[in-house]
Amino acid sequence: MSVFESLVGQDHVVSVLKAAASDAALVPAGPMMTHAWLFIGPPGSGRSNAAIAFGAALVCPNGGCGMCEDCLAVLGGGHPDVEVVRPEGLSYKTEEARSLVARSDMAPTRGRWHVIVMEDADRLTESANNVLLKSIEEPASRTVWLLCAPSVEDLLPTVRSRCQVVGLRTPATDAVSTFLQQQGVDAGTAAFAARASMGHIGRARALATIESVRNRRHDVLIMMRDLSDLASCMAAAGNIVAAAKADAEALLAERDDTEKADMLLALGAGAEGKGVKRVTKSALKDLEDRQNARRSRTVRDELDRVLVDLLAWFRDVLVLQHEAPVELVNEEMRPDLARMADETHAADTLLRIGAIRDARQALSMNVAPQLAMEAMVVKLRAPRLAGR
Repeated sequence: MSVFESLVGQDHVVSVLKAAASDAALVPAGPMMTHAWLFIGPPGSGRSNAAIAFGAALVCPNGGCGMCEDCLAVLGGGHPDVEVVRPEGLSYKTEEARSLVARSDMAPTRGRWHVIVMEDADRLTESANNVLLKSIEEPASRTVWLLCAPSVEDLLPTVRSRCQVVGLRTPATDAVSTFLQQQGVDAGTAAFAARASMGHIGRARALATIESVRNRRHDVLIMMRDLSDLASCMAAAGNIVAAAKADAEALLAERDDTEKADMLLALGAGAEGKGVKRVTKSALKDLEDRQNARRSRTVRDELDRVLVDLLAWFRDVLVLQHEAPVELVNEEMRPDLARMADETHAADTLLRIGAIRDARQALSMNVAPQLAMEAMVVKLRAPRLAGR
């Protein structure tokens, strides 16, 4: 067993990280080990999982065995020397970066390395990037930064030039299916989830194990064939946003409840006194604000995944219209796809694909989700009229 077993189709990355972990155990550290790493790859490739696995390997006395107390603590999110940070809102604020830099100077408590995994480093604002730069240029001697982003272009050149880049790729469908079957998913469901997720590991796992996620995806795709008038377009837009919110809630509900329970325990749940109650109320309000900001970001992330599903739908329509000899992402919905392919023109399909891409861009620019979806769905119904 190894902490790297969850990295699907990333053998080249695993080799690099194992070598670095071996060098990190030397005194002084060997040449494969450096203090700052940048994990890049498309959504769902497993860049955050790779960074966390590497963090576990750095603090594990056996280089990432996956079975010891240190490995299990890291993978469970509870190791004192491996901190995983995520933006609570749409981006990392400058004060968040300052707080993180201050914590980075702390010495490890149990092992040799203090590891900071920064997910979604592409959401660093320019000012937050600049705050981080000093610490990456001159890190504490036992601190390791592991940044995660879609590409090297998502960070300032001054930051990325000081990092060792590790590139992950989208895993093959067969590899994802095999991984899901190893997790106990039946072969048919695993094949569907791997294909429908287009190699996105997290999405594949959700599709394979959560029936409501599968059903919502199906319902959103089926709506594309029933856009008959403006009213149906507005209803479809609302349903898309509602589906994204439901998926986000499914992802966050347990985490939110755990955070609240942990905070109440830390504050002494049941303690009496006006001062205690005032502090508890204030702390819970701060936690609620952070959770609401995280929920807003997660809804946008889930909306983007819905849009990727829609892109795959119209990609399949285009494949059928051109009779291309390639596999359909949505093979189980071939009859519906064939009907749309027969009833529409390839030129309109391309315009619809463009409308979905425009909606993704609008979401990235903080346009209200409902407005972005309404504008998109109207274009999907009548792409040529919408373009006039």
